[in-house]
Amino acid sequence: MILSVWTLGLLLVTFGGAHGHTNFPANFVVAKRNDPHPVTLTCNTQTEEGVSWRLDGEEVELDNYVQMEGPNLKISEVDAPMLGEYSCWRGGTMLSSTYLFQELEEDVALDSLLNCRAKSYDCNFTCSWRDSRFTAVRLGLGHDCSEGQRSCRWETSGGGHVGELQFVLPHSLSPYAEESTTLELTAEAINTFYILRRTKTFYLRDIIQPDSPQIVRCQEVGHELNVTLDPPPSWSTPHSFFSLEYEIEYEMKDDGKVIESSFSTLIPKKISKLRVRSRDSLVLSAWSQWTAWQNVNH
Repeated sequence: MILSVWTLGLLLVTFGGAHGHTNFPANFVVAKRNDPHPVTLTCNTQTEEGVSWRLDGEEVELDNYVQMEGPNLKISEVDAPMLGEYSCWRGGTMLSSTYLFQELEEDVALDSLLNCRAKSYDCNFTCSWRDSRFTAVRLGLGHDCSEGQRSCRWETSGGGHVGELQFVLPHSLSPYAEESTTLELTAEAINTFYILRRTKTFYLRDIIQPDSPQIVRCQEVGHELNVTLDPPPSWSTPHSFFSLEYEIEYEMKDDGKVIESSFSTLIPKKISKLRVRSRDSLVLSAWSQWTAWQNVNH
């Protein structure tokens, strides 16, 4: 049965389709909506003899928008009815296949889809993907990824529910040198027929957020309490070079629920409990999460 791509398009689901890709196809082409330039799909063959094309298993009928150019297929004015998996055949043998996506034109910044954080200045950082509409997501660093080059080293999620994807991206920045080079992060996300591509640049220092510090001990010093704190185990070393500042919140015994804070490790002695958070003291990074409240008995 020969089915034109326009007729077949009536059978396709929209962006929110139930069946999406769990991995990126090995070969795919991205078309832009209303692009006057045609898209060419390449057949992996050395000869034109006996070559035909199918879209999602149905033989493609040639028309004004879909034409053969040698063994390859040229598609003009790509729209939803023309998206899907194209395969090139000779008789009953499939020679190659290419998935045709359309770029999703959505005015959304990458920051609203992705949250990245570095616990330290060491060799990697993590990103969390927030948008559950997509069924496969990958991230890459560098110009090769932003330009969609095959040389890009993509990082894919190690698992988890869609919308809760976690990525670890290695970088080659020196933790001891003044940071003058930005990181260029590209995200690609796909569903059944659409692909979203976004790129952002940032300094590693922009996403630094230490883990919560460690409360070692509280020691009375005259009329005050000296709180000894240690950086989190994940923080960069040596700590004399990668310094942290701390904020202590505490509750006074006599004031009930009144919470006060201090950036000094010397605090009033008559407190009932405290908690602490930290940040990079040089770049004034994002604060860590607070530690759990700790009761003070003295």
